[in-house]
Amino acid sequence: MFKLYARLRKRDWVLVAIIVGLTVLQVYCTMLMVDYISDIIQSITYLNYHNSYSAFASIFQGMADQQPTLAAPIEAFLGQLSAYKSGSDGIDWTGLLAENSPFMAFLALIGTVSPESQATFEAIADASTTAIWFNGGMMVLVATCLAACQIVIEVMASYITSHFATDIRTHVNAKIASFSLAEINKFSTASLITRSTNDIQQVSMATLMMLRMIFAAPVTAIWAICKIQSVSYQLTLATAIAIVLLVIALVVIMGLVLPQFKIMQKRIDRINSLTQENLTGIRVVRAFNAEKYQEDKFQKANVELTKTQLFTGRILNLMSPAMMIIMNGLTLAVYWIGATLMQNGDTGMTYATVSAFSSLATQIVMSFMMLLMMFILWPRASVSAKRINEVLETKNSIVDPEVEKETTEVGTVEFCDVSFCYPDADADILEHISFKAKKGDTVAFIGSTGSGKSTLVNLVTRLYDCTRGEILVDGVNVKNLKQETLRRKIGFVPQKGVLFSGTIRSNVGFGCPEGELDDAECDRALDIACAREFVDKMDGKEDAPISQGGTNVSGGQRQRLCIARAVAIHPEIYVFDDSFSALDFKTDRTVRDNLARQEKDATKLIVAQRIGTIMDADLILVLQEGKVVGQGTHKELLENCSVYRDIALSQLSKEELGL
Repeated sequence: MFKLYARLRKRDWVLVAIIVGLTVLQVYCTMLMVDYISDIIQSITYLNYHNSYSAFASIFQGMADQQPTLAAPIEAFLGQLSAYKSGSDGIDWTGLLAENSPFMAFLALIGTVSPESQATFEAIADASTTAIWFNGGMMVLVATCLAACQIVIEVMASYITSHFATDIRTHVNAKIASFSLAEINKFSTASLITRSTNDIQQVSMATLMMLRMIFAAPVTAIWAICKIQSVSYQLTLATAIAIVLLVIALVVIMGLVLPQFKIMQKRIDRINSLTQENLTGIRVVRAFNAEKYQEDKFQKANVELTKTQLFTGRILNLMSPAMMIIMNGLTLAVYWIGATLMQNGDTGMTYATVSAFSSLATQIVMSFMMLLMMFILWPRASVSAKRINEVLETKNSIVDPEVEKETTEVGTVEFCDVSFCYPDADADILEHISFKAKKGDTVAFIGSTGSGKSTLVNLVTRLYDCTRGEILVDGVNVKNLKQETLRRKIGFVPQKGVLFSGTIRSNVGFGCPEGELDDAECDRALDIACAREFVDKMDGKEDAPISQGGTNVSGGQRQRLCIARAVAIHPEIYVFDDSFSALDFKTDRTVRDNLARQEKDATKLIVAQRIGTIMDADLILVLQEGKVVGQGTHKELLENCSVYRDIALSQLSKEELGL
C-alpha cells in the first residue's frame, strides 16, 4: 500500500495535510460538545435545585447521611430553611442570600469543611435559564462546525481517492501495454484484468476510508483518554479493559480472515478466466453441446469463491456484535461505577460528570470501531496492492536501448544463428536459424504444426527476444532499435484476425499516426486486400460499424481487413503469420498479386500451410522441430528436401507440381 501511496501528487499531500488539520479541529469540536453536554446537564440540575425547595433540601439530607458530624447543624438549618419557602415548592432566594441569613451562616460553617460544597451552593443560587440557552447555543454552533469539517474532509478524501485510482489505473494499463508476451503469459490475461479493475477498486475503497477515519480515530482516542484520566482512575481502568478486549477481538478475527483474502483474489482470477473462456469460445461450446460441462466448471469455481466469501463474511460479521457488547458493557460499567462512587460520597463525582465520562468512553470505543472498518478493508486492500505492485515492478524482458542506432539498410531482415527458448521451458523451440531477406524479397516458412513458424516471425517484431544469436532489421540488431521504430517498419498480420470496436475506417487506419486515414489511402488498402467487394455492400461502407473482435464479419472478411490495416501504414516489411489460411485460393492469389505489384519494394515474410501460397517465394525455409531442414526455392526444395516434397504431394498432384 505504502509503495502505491508514493505515487500521490504533491497537491494530494497538501490536501492530506489539510485533512489532518481539519480532523484535529473536528476532534476538538467533539470534545467541546462533550463539555457543553456536561455543562447543560449541570445547569439543568442546578436550575432544578434553584426552583424546587424539596430538591434543594434533599442535598442537605444527603450531606447529613454522609457526614454525621454535620447532622445537627444541618437539621437546625433545615428548620430555618423552611421559613424561606415560597409558594408550593419555591424558594425566596433574595431573603435566603441576605448577608445575615441562616443560609450564609451555614455556608460559612461548612466552608471550613468542603469548599467544593460552598461553590456548588453558590452556583445553585445563581442558576438561571441563561446558562442553559448559552450551552445549548454553543452546542448548535459546535455541531455546525463539526458538520462543516466532516463535509470538507469527505469532499477532499473523495477527490484524492478518485485521482489516485485514476493514476494507478493509468500506470497499470501503460505497464501492461509495455509487456512482452512473456510477461503477459506469466500473469495470465484474466489475472491482469482483475488487477486492473477489482484490485484497484479495493485499494481505492480502503484509501477513501483511511482518509476519512485513520486520522480521526487515533486522535479522538488519545484526546479522550487524556481527558478522562483526570476524572477517576476506576472509570479509566474500566475503559482500558474494554480497549484491551476490543484489540484482542480484532487480532483474532484478522488472523482468521487475512489468509482467506489472498485466496479470494486468486479465485476471482479463476472466475474471470472461465468467463473469458466461455465468451470467446461460445461457438465451439455450442457446436459440441458442451454447455453443461462449462457450466459445471464455472459452478465449481463459483462455489469455491462463494465459500471463501462466506467464511470471511461470517468471521467479519462477528466484529459488529463484539463491538456492541463491549461498548454497551462499558457504558453500563461507567454508570455503575459512577453511581457507586457518588453513593460513597465522592464529591467530584456527579451525574453530569458520569454522563460526560460515558460520552468520552463511547467516543473511544467509536474510534476503535472506525479503526475496525480499516481492519476490515486493509487486509484485502493490502493483498490487492501487492498484486498491483507485482505488475508495476515487473521488469520488462524487452526494453528499448538508451541510444538508438541508425539503420544502414532498407527493408532487410537477417537471422544470424538464432535460437529461442520460452521462459521456464527446458528446451529450445528454435535452433540455429540463419537466413537473409533483402529489400523486395518474399521469404516463406512452412512446416508441420509446432515446428516454430509463428514463433520465428514473432521474434522479428520483438514480441519475444531471441535467446541466442542476432536478428537484424535494416542492418541493425533489433535490440538496438526502439520498439516503436521497429514496429513502424513492419506491417504485421496475425494468424487470428483481430479487429476492434469502431468502424471499418478506424480499423484500417489503426496503425496510422493518431488513427488518421484519408479516403484515398483507405480505398487503396481495401483494394489491395480485396476487401472492397464486401465493404461496398455494408451500410455506411468505410464507416460501417465493426463490433468488438469483428464478430459481425466473417473470418475471411476479418482477415482481409487485417491485411488492409497492414497495407495502410506503408511498411518496409510485411509479416504474414498464416494470414491467408482463411481466404479461398482465388482471393489468396489475388491478394498476393496485388501485394507483389503495388508493394514490390516491401519485403514479405510469410508463414503458410498451403504450398500454393508460397510457391513463388524467393526463399522458402522448411522447419521441423525448430530446425531448418530445407532452404531454397520451390523447385530446389522439391528436388533436395524430402520433408517439403511430402508436404507438397499431400496438397497437390505430381502433375501440378511438375514432377
